[in-house]
Amino acid sequence: MKKKYIIGYMLAGLLLVSCNESSFLKENPKDFNSTGNSFTTETDFNMSLNNLYNLTRLEYYGVDENTPFDYIYGTDLIYDGEPGTTNRSANMNAAFNPTANIPKVHWNNLYKIISEANTVLSRLATADITDDTKRTIEAKALFFRGMSYRTLAYLYGGVPIVLEELETPKTDFVRNTREETLQQAIDDVKRAAENLPDIATVKDGEISSPAAYHLLSEIYIAAGKNQEAVDAASKVINNPALGLMRQRFGSRIKETPGDVYWDLYQVNNQNRTTGNTEGLWVIQYETNLPGGGSSTADLKNGGNYMLERHCAPMVRDVKLRVKEVVDGKEVTKDYTPFRWPVSDYTGGRGIGWGISTTYFTNTIWEDDFTGDIRNANHNFVRKFAVTQEEFKRKFGIDTIDVDNPPANLIVGQGGSMTIPGRYLYAYQSKVTTPYNHPEELYANKATFELKAIAGTTYTDQYMFRLAETYLLRAEAYLNLNNKELAAADINEVRGRAHAKPVEASRIDLEYILDERMRELGVEEKRRITLMRTGKLYERVMKCNPFYANPETCGDGIGMLKKYNLWPIPQSAIEANIGAKLEQNPEYN
Repeated sequence: MKKKYIIGYMLAGLLLVSCNESSFLKENPKDFNSTGNSFTTETDFNMSLNNLYNLTRLEYYGVDENTPFDYIYGTDLIYDGEPGTTNRSANMNAAFNPTANIPKVHWNNLYKIISEANTVLSRLATADITDDTKRTIEAKALFFRGMSYRTLAYLYGGVPIVLEELETPKTDFVRNTREETLQQAIDDVKRAAENLPDIATVKDGEISSPAAYHLLSEIYIAAGKNQEAVDAASKVINNPALGLMRQRFGSRIKETPGDVYWDLYQVNNQNRTTGNTEGLWVIQYETNLPGGGSSTADLKNGGNYMLERHCAPMVRDVKLRVKEVVDGKEVTKDYTPFRWPVSDYTGGRGIGWGISTTYFTNTIWEDDFTGDIRNANHNFVRKFAVTQEEFKRKFGIDTIDVDNPPANLIVGQGGSMTIPGRYLYAYQSKVTTPYNHPEELYANKATFELKAIAGTTYTDQYMFRLAETYLLRAEAYLNLNNKELAAADINEVRGRAHAKPVEASRIDLEYILDERMRELGVEEKRRITLMRTGKLYERVMKCNPFYANPETCGDGIGMLKKYNLWPIPQSAIEANIGAKLEQNPEYN
């Protein structure tokens, strides 16, 4: 349903110059808000467009504590630190049931965006605004609608295509094919790309022509239109206003350890106004500002992006267990190496739900473990500095290494867990803001100790970044059997990271998926990529033993091929009483 905006009207007087009975009797209400009188001025349309930005931010980043992370759980990146939960993907049999929340919530959210966009598009014809303004508003609404159909096609396959505002209930939807759904996304996003302003002229956070061409390139690949994908990506890469960041920049430019990759994720470094020419579309967050998306007063505030909470370990329950003699008796004592929660490289107030896979933390780096700056300890934390001074003095240990922990290190309540595991594992520092949380969250700023309500990641977030555009074009080149050009694009990204260049002969889709993992990691909505390429099942079985093994997965079944698509929500099927809304295979 469309979000209602209350617009004030002041009626100064009424002058009837002439009277036509039919026009006089036609209702045109001014004292309450409706779609009939809410879309007349540019301001009216901009309010609805702002809601499209908000709905998109909620779907992918902050609608609640768990929903945005459905895009990374159950993939090759991470697994769930709470195996018994059905809130995420630990128990896939429950999580991806047609009656479950995960498929239903995303279906509803994405169609809500489509509904809002359709209302904007339907009302443009009668609006009292210039043709140029109409063209820009139309382009923005088409972008959001096309992006939503793209995501629906990846997650569910073919879905019902609705292109008009629905003013009365409709209960006879039928599914279009995946190909038709992707083509609709292409049609929408292509027209948006052709009519949106250039990135150099828009405000931070606004969509632009390059952002649309980036998205268009991705959808073209999904539709098998690889030359078109190359052409769309090239429009982005060749834009003189854009370029990979290759030198240190921004708010913490002089801090060490650090490098240009680290700088990309520091507070206030994501937008063009701060000198970043790499961000194509940056989701905006303003802390404690109405509509800003994030809050320091309430962790569970609808809007907070809790990447730190999910993906940083819970080092509170890491201890060194030793035997000591006290009063002539041997006793067992536990010593804690870390203060927690602290705004440092231990991960803020992470609680270790999203545990990095060993494939993510180790396997993909084997060719260049020390040379690639993306794998440096300040970017991918493996060695945790001990912060309890007494611990350092007593044991002479100043670092706990995930890959080589002390023999008597225990984790979890009573030492019941393994390493790596929820309480200690390697993680990307981009999930948090070391030494730079909002002032309101410090219990003690001098020691960087945080309050219990910490856990949100307080930075703007990249939806699209130029480095990914290079990797998309590389994928399209690969599909065109041009490995030389694919390698050249990948090496642009690897070169910025000081990584060894890759030879063209090594390029295949697996390598590109690995390179996306190295460059993007948890920044990426990984499920979108794996379901777009049809590789979810294969990559999970190869890279994520938690889900591949029925004995460790929370449902005793593990990963199944049918999860390459989500089920159509049962609630949508049952509400569609006028026609049959077909279910995806193996979910009946």
